[in-house]
Amino acid sequence: MPADTFERLRSALIGEADALRMPPHNLAEIEAFLPIAHAELAPAAVLCGLVPRSDGLQVLLTKRAEHLRHHAGQISFPGGRMEAGDASPLQTALREAQEEIGLAPETARLLGYLEPMVTITGYRVYPVVAAIDPDYRAAPDGHEVSALFEAPLGLFLDAANERPFEIEFHGAVRRLSAFDWQSHRIWGATASMLVNLRRRLAGAA
Repeated sequence: MPADTFERLRSALIGEADALRMPPHNLAEIEAFLPIAHAELAPAAVLCGLVPRSDGLQVLLTKRAEHLRHHAGQISFPGGRMEAGDASPLQTALREAQEEIGLAPETARLLGYLEPMVTITGYRVYPVVAAIDPDYRAAPDGHEVSALFEAPLGLFLDAANERPFEIEFHGAVRRLSAFDWQSHRIWGATASMLVNLRRRLAGAA
């Protein structure tokens, strides 16, 4: 792995202050589908963890449990709603990762943020990008997360691997993207964040 890989990532990402004040990158395309007014969206954060391996950076992903009310069985980043005691989206992302997969906060090193994004479930999500110690220990909690795995970052950085598709939602058509890795289909908010990461890296090149 090139020594400047993480520096390139840092240069492409934004700081916390900018992330908190910037508009969601997908607001225009999803605003019509939001269940509540934009100003009332609940803040949340996810941890986009990048693990250095001998064959390149890997993205740490989870599979949500099948019994959950929202996004059951889907592939996602560890994360969740910001709580009153959370000082920042970073703290939220690390707390949720520890609760969901037992990832110790000290194994994650902040690289930066992506722009926030909004979801049809009524959240403004702050994606926190961090380098994860390759010797990390983690396991799904069995309640919110049923499995975790790593997928190559290169998969998401190659636009040729992106699979656009359409769904009908509340009488209108939504355009989404998906990626396939082994037996997993990665789509929705998770795919959107990874596409945004690809675009930011391309812009910083």
